[in-house]
Amino acid sequence: MKLISSRSALILIVIAQFLGTSLWFAGNAVAPEIGALLGEPELIASITSTVQFGFIIGTFFYAFFAIPDRFPPGDVFFFSAVLAACFNILVVLLPFQLPYILFCRFLVGFFLAGIYPVGMKIAADYFEKGLGAALGFLVGALVLGTAFPHLINGLGLQLSWKIIFWITSALAILGGALVGFFVPDGPYRKSNPKFDVSLLPKLSKINALKSAASGYFGHMWELYTFWAFAPMVIAFLSEGSFSSSKISLLSFSVIAIGGISCAVGGVISQKTGSKKVALFSLLGSGVCCIFLVIAPSVPSSIWMIFLLIWGILVTADSPQFSTLVSQSVPAEFKGTALTLVNSMGFALSIVSIQFAQLLLTWLPIDQALALLVVGPLTGILLFRFFAKKKRPQPEAS
Repeated sequence: MKLISSRSALILIVIAQFLGTSLWFAGNAVAPEIGALLGEPELIASITSTVQFGFIIGTFFYAFFAIPDRFPPGDVFFFSAVLAACFNILVVLLPFQLPYILFCRFLVGFFLAGIYPVGMKIAADYFEKGLGAALGFLVGALVLGTAFPHLINGLGLQLSWKIIFWITSALAILGGALVGFFVPDGPYRKSNPKFDVSLLPKLSKINALKSAASGYFGHMWELYTFWAFAPMVIAFLSEGSFSSSKISLLSFSVIAIGGISCAVGGVISQKTGSKKVALFSLLGSGVCCIFLVIAPSVPSSIWMIFLLIWGILVTADSPQFSTLVSQSVPAEFKGTALTLVNSMGFALSIVSIQFAQLLLTWLPIDQALALLVVGPLTGILLFRFFAKKKRPQPEAS
């Protein structure tokens, strides 16, 4: 396949990433309708958690066998997108029962492991410099996909759940084809053809990787819990004066603005470096956690602006920490490192969501989410701790 410019590759990867990860949020958009048909009104939590759990298992599987580094990443992206799309559409074709739905959504999450982190790995193969900006656009596309179900709910669009699954499956296959057929291996890709069972322990000894991963974990402790409870926070702060559609539209704005901040932060990182952007965003979002405690006492115009600022800061560090992860390991281990860190970060996000849910038994939501500051604070401290410890990276085999 003929080489293409890094700019063209990035455009195709961003589009393909958005199309492929539409599978992730298809279940969120139609969960209320499916729940009503099945007599399970609280189904959205089960569907969301099942996809997340599948993604965690999938990313660990891909990382353990070093799939993104041992095989052409474009092929991995393509076949993962096709398989994820097939299991997504099986929700429509199989008997309409909850176990089948959850099983298929689990496998959608599993094969999404070959789309999101592998897309970042492909971008890393094209950008030796400016990777922070490239990943900013990639993660921004994922963030917009996350916000999309809230927009559908806010606009009151009455789309059949079956149509949503058919459309997202078709989009995912199209996205996979864009990368599989039109994005060749990047000029900075180095293959790691051997399966090495000791690779993950070797990577765990790289302090630069541990530093970047620590910051990413602190970010993930906060991010998905903030997103998950954003509608509840808005309802709490509005004291019941906002309609459900207004809450959904504001939730969309709070999450979607993070997609813009990912791209803007990426551009800024070209001048300041990924480290400064990541740490500034992580510190700023930690401050927002604390500010949430006093948000109920300020006018609605103030707390709405505050939530938008939080939405900006809570996301902008994600692509920059991923950039630091990619830069911390030899080129032939980039895919494995990115996939492994993704796996651990998403696992941590589930723990955080469940912990916040538990805290709501005793605390109002503003105080419960204020405690999310533990994530950014710990992430910053561990980032600096491991960054100070110098140890040479293991040589590639």
